[in-house]
Amino acid sequence: MTLLMGAVAYDPKVVTIWGGFRSWLNEHGCPFDFVLYSNYERQAEDLASGRIDAAWNSPLSWIRSRRLAEANGRTLTPLVMRDTDRDLTSVIVVLADSPYKDLADLRGETIAVGAVDSPQATLLPGSFLAEHGLREGAEVELRRFDVGVGLHGDHIGGERDAARALAAGKVAAACMIDSNHLLFGKEGTLSAGSTRVLAQTPPYDHCNMSVGDTVPEQTKRNFGELLLSMSYVDPQVRPLFDLEGLTSWRPGRVSGYGALERAVDETGFYSAEGAVTAQGYRP
Repeated sequence: MTLLMGAVAYDPKVVTIWGGFRSWLNEHGCPFDFVLYSNYERQAEDLASGRIDAAWNSPLSWIRSRRLAEANGRTLTPLVMRDTDRDLTSVIVVLADSPYKDLADLRGETIAVGAVDSPQATLLPGSFLAEHGLREGAEVELRRFDVGVGLHGDHIGGERDAARALAAGKVAAACMIDSNHLLFGKEGTLSAGSTRVLAQTPPYDHCNMSVGDTVPEQTKRNFGELLLSMSYVDPQVRPLFDLEGLTSWRPGRVSGYGALERAVDETGFYSAEGAVTAQGYRP
């Protein structure tokens, strides 16, 4: 069989990445093709219903796909993930010369976050703030920057706009994934030395390659083994890895999604059966 995978076209490079992986996989004996989606919600529904065999899933899409599948008596496997998908953190950043010394000092202030569906810049830090007594609409206000809604934060425009709001003094703090905090400093969105990290979330995991239970076990095993065998020293693979932001594939795991599961339930983003229940969310 030809394994059909879904991927979300959050950037034109997605075509280059998966077109290159398709060529490599087919050359190595794994018939493979992919289809592109404009948002993760449609992809999650198609994976859970078996219309596609696999999906390159955001962490939020993994949660919805799994819930949808389980509600229909099906199972999904997080087959592999990038080495860069493991043990990430989000940060709450303030201006370096601000008076804030700890999270409690943000009580009564406005905090910038990313898009409504961004795990790393909205859902996870929002849950983290609430856990520390800073609930949205009560102790703090969260100002969302809804860029690329439906892309689950892969389009980092919302995070970048949140950082710009902080730099302009329009908010007291901004939330973003730690790697983007570094990126925004390098690119000049945040001037060097102008910010400091006030708090950092516990580690969590990001994307994974989710495979449905309609895929024959041998096909699934072959697909996973080939991905894990890809080497950064392979001149055909290296530019694709650079575009996709990894140096190796690692076995998939579910242990790093607990915090996001809680955030989804706290905000009512999805129901237990995977229905979209987030108020005002329109991919």
